[in-house]
Amino acid sequence: MVATVQDMTLDDLKKFVEQTIDERLSRLLGTFEIPEEPGENRDLTWDEVREAVERHRWTPPPGAKPSLDLLREDRDS
Repeated sequence: MVATVQDMTLDDLKKFVEQTIDERLSRLLGTFEIPEEPGENRDLTWDEVREAVERHRWTPPPGAKPSLDLLREDRDS
Protein backbone atom coordinates (compact mmCIF):
# COMPACT_ATOMS: atom_id res chain seq x y z
CA MET A 1 0.00 0.00 0.00
CA VAL A 2 1.18 3.51 -0.79
CA ALA A 3 2.10 5.51 2.33
CA THR A 4 1.60 9.10 1.13
CA VAL A 5 -0.11 10.96 -1.70
CA GLN A 6 3.33 12.06 -2.86
CA ASP A 7 4.22 8.41 -3.53
CA MET A 8 1.02 7.69 -5.49
CA THR A 9 0.83 7.44 -9.24
CA LEU A 10 -1.90 9.40 -10.95
CA ASP A 11 -3.91 6.19 -11.39
CA ASP A 12 -3.50 5.35 -7.68
CA LEU A 13 -4.71 8.82 -6.73
CA LYS A 14 -7.72 8.60 -9.06
CA LYS A 15 -8.68 5.20 -7.62
CA PHE A 16 -8.30 6.53 -4.08
CA VAL A 17 -10.50 9.57 -4.78
CA GLU A 18 -13.17 7.47 -6.55
CA GLN A 19 -13.20 4.93 -3.73
CA THR A 20 -13.51 7.68 -1.09
CA ILE A 21 -16.37 9.37 -2.95
CA ASP A 22 -18.15 6.04 -3.52
CA GLU A 23 -17.88 5.16 0.18
CA ARG A 24 -19.24 8.54 1.30
CA LEU A 25 -22.09 8.49 -1.19
CA SER A 26 -22.98 4.94 -0.17
CA ARG A 27 -23.10 6.00 3.48
CA LEU A 28 -25.28 9.00 2.68
CA LEU A 29 -27.57 7.55 0.03
CA GLY A 30 -27.26 3.80 0.38
CA THR A 31 -26.39 1.54 -2.48
CA PHE A 32 -28.35 1.38 -5.69
CA GLU A 33 -28.45 -1.69 -7.85
CA ILE A 34 -30.13 -1.80 -11.22
CA PRO A 35 -31.48 -5.32 -11.59
CA GLU A 36 -31.00 -6.86 -14.98
CA GLU A 37 -34.01 -8.47 -16.55
CA PRO A 38 -33.59 -12.21 -17.00
CA GLY A 39 -32.45 -13.08 -20.49
CA GLU A 40 -31.92 -9.44 -21.37
CA ASN A 41 -30.13 -9.14 -24.69
CA ARG A 42 -27.49 -6.40 -24.80
CA ASP A 43 -27.24 -6.49 -28.62
CA LEU A 44 -30.40 -4.53 -29.41
CA THR A 45 -31.28 -3.08 -32.77
CA TRP A 46 -31.99 0.63 -33.10
CA ASP A 47 -35.69 -0.13 -33.46
CA GLU A 48 -35.66 -2.15 -30.23
CA VAL A 49 -33.83 0.66 -28.43
CA ARG A 50 -36.35 3.22 -29.71
CA GLU A 51 -39.27 1.00 -28.62
CA ALA A 52 -37.72 0.55 -25.16
CA VAL A 53 -37.32 4.31 -24.80
CA GLU A 54 -40.95 4.83 -25.82
CA ARG A 55 -42.12 2.22 -23.25
CA HIS A 56 -40.16 3.89 -20.43
CA ARG A 57 -40.91 7.51 -21.35
CA TRP A 58 -42.89 9.54 -18.84
CA THR A 59 -44.86 12.62 -19.80
CA PRO A 60 -45.90 15.01 -17.04
CA PRO A 61 -49.62 15.61 -16.64
CA PRO A 62 -51.21 18.69 -18.22
CA GLY A 63 -50.72 21.79 -16.09
CA ALA A 64 -47.57 20.47 -14.41
CA LYS A 65 -44.84 23.00 -13.73
CA PRO A 66 -42.04 23.17 -16.29
CA SER A 67 -38.77 21.57 -15.23
CA LEU A 68 -37.06 24.98 -15.17
CA ASP A 69 -39.55 26.20 -12.53
CA LEU A 70 -38.94 23.06 -10.46
CA LEU A 71 -35.18 23.59 -10.65
CA ARG A 72 -35.55 27.23 -9.59
CA GLU A 73 -37.75 26.26 -6.63
CA ASP A 74 -35.22 23.64 -5.57
CA ARG A 75 -32.35 26.11 -5.88
CA ASP A 76 -34.18 28.79 -3.90
CA SER A 77 -35.26 26.48 -1.07
